[in-house]
Amino acid sequence: MEYLSPLDASFLDAEDGDPHASLAIASIAVLDGPVPSQAEFAALIRGRLPLVPRYRQKVRRVPFNLGRPVWVDDPDFDLDFHLRRTALAEPGGDAALEQVVARVMSQRLDRERPLWEDWLIEGLPEGRWALLSKVHHCLIDGVSGNQLYRLICDSGSRTRHPAEDHWQPRRGADAIDLTLDALGQLARTPFDQARVMAGAMRSPAAVARWLLATTRGLGTLAAGFLPTAPTSLAGPIGRARRYAVARTALADIAAVSDACSVTINDVYLAAVAGAFRRLMLQRGEEPAADAVRTLVPVNVRARDQEGLLDNRLSSMLLLLPVEIDDPVRRLRAVHERIGELRASGEVEAAAAMVALADREPFGPVSMIIRTALRVPQTAITTVTTNVPGPNRPLSVLGRPIREILPYVPIAERLRIGVAVFTYGGQAAFGITTDFASVPEADEFAGFVVDEVKTLRDTCRPARTEAAQPRPARRRAAAPAAASS
Repeated sequence: MEYLSPLDASFLDAEDGDPHASLAIASIAVLDGPVPSQAEFAALIRGRLPLVPRYRQKVRRVPFNLGRPVWVDDPDFDLDFHLRRTALAEPGGDAALEQVVARVMSQRLDRERPLWEDWLIEGLPEGRWALLSKVHHCLIDGVSGNQLYRLICDSGSRTRHPAEDHWQPRRGADAIDLTLDALGQLARTPFDQARVMAGAMRSPAAVARWLLATTRGLGTLAAGFLPTAPTSLAGPIGRARRYAVARTALADIAAVSDACSVTINDVYLAAVAGAFRRLMLQRGEEPAADAVRTLVPVNVRARDQEGLLDNRLSSMLLLLPVEIDDPVRRLRAVHERIGELRASGEVEAAAAMVALADREPFGPVSMIIRTALRVPQTAITTVTTNVPGPNRPLSVLGRPIREILPYVPIAERLRIGVAVFTYGGQAAFGITTDFASVPEADEFAGFVVDEVKTLRDTCRPARTEAAQPRPARRRAAAPAAASS
């Protein structure tokens, strides 16, 4: 049986615990025309299905939640159900596209079917069209979403031949089989844990160092769950969403990174912090030092895991320095705070907790997660994800992809989420907000662009000899998700 990991399953639990949440992530590829017919669209995706087995599988829960959910083949798989088509009202444009994305992403995926949809969107200016790929977060994170692009799209203008397909749905386990297997796993758990402990005891010094580092990291992680100052940017949300896009040249962000000796990710987060500060001031609220804490997903894949379609995430809990007025000082504060969090071992501690959950009986782990989700959280205001996109031009059916826009879901009192995706020399910020409580999605996107421009203009002078050397960690920590 193919089991979901506890982390994968937690996204299902989180969605179950929040009736207003739809925990699907998405990306929107904008392409040149001509718009393909529905038959061409269906033939393309059908020819890629053998490369993405999860696209023909659905989630099956184990009775009484005794074990982790499993992936099972869908015997009634119908490709047409997953391929949707719509068109923008004339004259089209960014605002119309953003409204369609928000409407599509507000709706939950059908749990009785494979958890994905592809939407072909017609009516963009200059004869262009868009392909919206919507996938539940339990299946992939933002980084593995890149792998989907490699599998579905083509490099260059030539279209690959369809993959050979000999798929026949395997008979799914019935409730008795699932229950017996889960009980067997429960019976084996103490012995598996004993083997792990025995192996650890062969290197007691290494275990002691690991325990010390993990304990220190958990202390930092626990501090990150202290309540933030109350603001209108966090609180109950509805089902409907707004979506807006901010676009900046990646070269501008890289120039700031070089001039100020910080990472690309630092510049992203500083721009977002500046946008939050502006929004709070516009609302007449004090941007206090403890007002905006963001969840920053971190990719923890090993090199040999880069192609896996699943979630391999840890996280940082970062207080954005919205209290600082000067953009450069704000950027420096982001850089220093991330450095402190990394030095504390917070990311490793969070990853260790995820790994530990994988060795514990699933029922109690799931119960803990579900219980925690029933308590309104007051520690996190937003989620900010950064995904470096494909580093080469892609095409679909011979049509070049001009840009890729990210979407991250929001839930659990998070009224704003920000995803960043880089492709073709552009950094696209996808802004998701709760429809009713944060109608300023477009303004927030504009604030992000203004913050990047301000940093670019302020940091334009070349570095002096006294400037600090560039940190080694050039590559930004990458999530999913796209958001989430």
